[in-house]
Amino acid sequence: MAPHLWRHTGSFDDVLSLADVDRLIAGAGLRRPAVRLVRDGTVIPPADYTRRARTGGTTISDLVDPGRVLDLVADGATVVLQGLHRWWPPAARFCRDIELVLGHAVQANAYLTPAGAAGLAPHHDTHDVFVLQVAGSKHWTVRRPYLDTPLPRHASDHEVAATQPVLFEAEMTSGDALYLPRGVVHSAAAQRGLSLHLTIGILATTVHDVLRELVDLAAEEVRFRRSLAPGWAFDPDGAEGEVKAAIAALVDWLATADAGAVAERLRDRFVANRTPLLEGQLLEIAALDEIGDDTQVVRRPAAVAHLRVEPGGDTGAGDGGGPRLQLVLGDRRLTMPAALEPAVRRLLDGEPHRVGDLADLLDAPSRRVLVRRLVREGILCTRRAPSDA
Repeated sequence: MAPHLWRHTGSFDDVLSLADVDRLIAGAGLRRPAVRLVRDGTVIPPADYTRRARTGGTTISDLVDPGRVLDLVADGATVVLQGLHRWWPPAARFCRDIELVLGHAVQANAYLTPAGAAGLAPHHDTHDVFVLQVAGSKHWTVRRPYLDTPLPRHASDHEVAATQPVLFEAEMTSGDALYLPRGVVHSAAAQRGLSLHLTIGILATTVHDVLRELVDLAAEEVRFRRSLAPGWAFDPDGAEGEVKAAIAALVDWLATADAGAVAERLRDRFVANRTPLLEGQLLEIAALDEIGDDTQVVRRPAAVAHLRVEPGGDTGAGDGGGPRLQLVLGDRRLTMPAALEPAVRRLLDGEPHRVGDLADLLDAPSRRVLVRRLVREGILCTRRAPSDA
């Protein structure tokens, strides 16, 4: 993959605008680490822009002080809004939409830089980045990577990065977007006016993650849990022999490893780390008792779920140990009778459904109980439909 610049792709104000940042700084009650400040490449101590305050009977010491932040901005500091995908709903929805396409974790930060402020020193990131220029302009220099496809352990060496050949330079203005694959060296220079840009980071699952998962699974094999021979640390030949034996055993075991099980674990981890986006859920809970056969329901657009049938076993639930349906959500796992699988799959197919349309699969009490539970768990939301009467 190569870096790429798109011109005038449209406005990004629906994700975050300059007016949004103004309101957030001025009166949103932000706390660290949602905000950090840097100037000339140096992190400003939090004590310079936070204060103590009381909330109820609790004293907090990391409340962002709007006046101090704005004074520092006037003196050339850059404001970084961190982890927007966790606490700013428009950014959370935007990142989730990307996650549902790519199948990789996505994060969002924002950078508000005053006129004349020094930009970022040449460096590489260990994840792919989309830079979205929201307001103002900023000058970017993009250089060749000195390390191909780095992992998080491969920290950037600023001195080496600065010596890499320049691929291109660009003045990004509002509506421009820049793609930077991980490892590509880049830097941002001072600009003439106030600049706001978003960085959308793609935290990809890598082949190295697959290998780590395999090694973790190998721990279930007794032969991989044995201790090395006594004295190995003082015997170079003996140590090398131990390593060779371990490699040979691993190669032998890998030939029998269940690729499907490894893939399942990775998929579960991805789903389990996707925090549910529950805007409107309070109203859904308040209206649960109103759900009936004429109610339309649909899967939440941003909902992530993994559905599978688990083999039978002794569950202790008096169900005879038969197979069970498991629904993995962002913050929980639901276990239900396997007989519900066709109904659940239909409800989660992304299309709106009347509750009564499940009559070919479930009786009236069962379908209402199922739908109400899935609405209560935040995987479905309601679309009220007029009665057929």
